[in-house]
Amino acid sequence: MTNPTEYRQRREQLMAKIGSGTAIFRSAPTAVMHNDVEYAYRQDSDFFYLTGFNEAAAVAVLAPHHEEHKFVLFVQPKDLEKETWHGYRAGVEGAKELYGADEAFPIAELAEKLPKYLEKADRIYYHFGRDRSFDQTVLNHWQRLMATYPKRGTGPTAIEDSNIILHPMRLVKSETELALMRKAANISVAAHNRAQEFAKPGRYEYEIQAEIEHTFGLNGCTPAYPSIVASGYNSCVLHYIENNRQMQENDLLLIDAGCACDYYNADITRTFPVSGKFTAEQQIIYDLVLQAQLQAISQVYPGNPYSKIHETAVRVLVEGLMDLKLLVGDIEEIIKEEKYKPFYMHRTGHWLGLDVHDVGVYQYGENPQVLQAGQVLTVEPGIYISPYIKPVEGQPEVPEKWRGIGVRIEDDVLVTLESQEVLTAGVPK
Repeated sequence: MTNPTEYRQRREQLMAKIGSGTAIFRSAPTAVMHNDVEYAYRQDSDFFYLTGFNEAAAVAVLAPHHEEHKFVLFVQPKDLEKETWHGYRAGVEGAKELYGADEAFPIAELAEKLPKYLEKADRIYYHFGRDRSFDQTVLNHWQRLMATYPKRGTGPTAIEDSNIILHPMRLVKSETELALMRKAANISVAAHNRAQEFAKPGRYEYEIQAEIEHTFGLNGCTPAYPSIVASGYNSCVLHYIENNRQMQENDLLLIDAGCACDYYNADITRTFPVSGKFTAEQQIIYDLVLQAQLQAISQVYPGNPYSKIHETAVRVLVEGLMDLKLLVGDIEEIIKEEKYKPFYMHRTGHWLGLDVHDVGVYQYGENPQVLQAGQVLTVEPGIYISPYIKPVEGQPEVPEKWRGIGVRIEDDVLVTLESQEVLTAGVPK
């Protein structure tokens, strides 16, 4: 668990931004795997970021204008019978003692108690869309307060999306967060290195997956997302997760896997020859993707537009594909009209943190996000030449020798005060 001081500082920072408003955050629901079997519980990232509280059926309220209770938690009360089946609860007292709430109530008292934290607020900060039932609860409270506004002259006259204020905070990581992300990166590095040692022709993709996730588990972490272990033609499927093919001589193996440690994630992709040596065509495509990645990483530094990372990777890839006669024509037209997309159909990265595809804006209208120290992002160009590839109009047919080659290389990169730090550099490429 992160130091309680860190969560308090985050709440104080948010409350300073909302002024006379009240912010409401709902915990994540439990999710059913099948029948009455539930998935392992994973708290909503915004809720966890502000509270560190890891139980379902909870609501957090931040009311900086309230004289006594600026941070309030509504939680499941202690219940010995239910805890025997489903695990221990912090309860109302634990919410105050362990998580720093100024006041706490049983979740059943939400309807009764919530209005007193809203009636003097000038607006409500809440994000709609994650829980329809609770969305309606918030709307009902707001409508009731608006109905009595003429008599009191106080109350929230607007609802504003909390994401607009909270997510820029989450985008820049603290030293505590970076320590957890380095831990996740280091364990993921060890897992990838183990996979490269273990992989050989005749083994199945799921055997490699087992080695990777075994390394995660030995270090107290879990998969950050379903591990992609894609050999042969499967490397051309971006989100391949069946992992059931037997690897053959001359196969490429694309592994996209990372672990989550205390909610913070790593995300690494490497592609390598199962037999230990590339074919000539595989080597050419691999080197092209590697050059695109290295040049894209060089664009990660404070003050540079986020969009330069993708633009740089695309230009390197297009130039290389033109040299191979897989694309023909004017390079500027190819880039502008995205004629490269049969080979490279995704962006070059994403924010990384509490979520694998972490929160944060990439572009404000026509203006891209400007990189700043403390942001963490992935840089992951690729080329995927599907055996069934169909070029766009005016482009050549792809010779058979290139078909079935899929390469992606991905690292996690921290924007530092002066340039960048590749957190996952420990996996060879």
